[in-house]
Amino acid sequence: MSVNTFINFGSFGILTLLWLGFGAALIFNHAFLDTTWQAFRGLPMVAQIGLGLLLLPLVLGLWIWKTPWPLWIRVVLVFGLAWATIYTFLPKQA
Repeated sequence: MSVNTFINFGSFGILTLLWLGFGAALIFNHAFLDTTWQAFRGLPMVAQIGLGLLLLPLVLGLWIWKTPWPLWIRVVLVFGLAWATIYTFLPKQA
């Protein structure tokens, strides 16, 4: 197994697990998402920028979820973003 294959499967697995956790929090524990967002916003700006770049799709999903937009728009955007992220990182044959 080459290093690129390891990185492809690793990043796909990590992002998939993070999005599944996000979905589970949406279904079972909304307060966890609120706590996570407040913890992220409480970090120093340098840490927010670094973590935001590293986990950009998830941070964007949290931001979307915290907006005052109608529920159906937030659900469509978050699940669309999750699908696009997982599909993009899906390991493919060269």
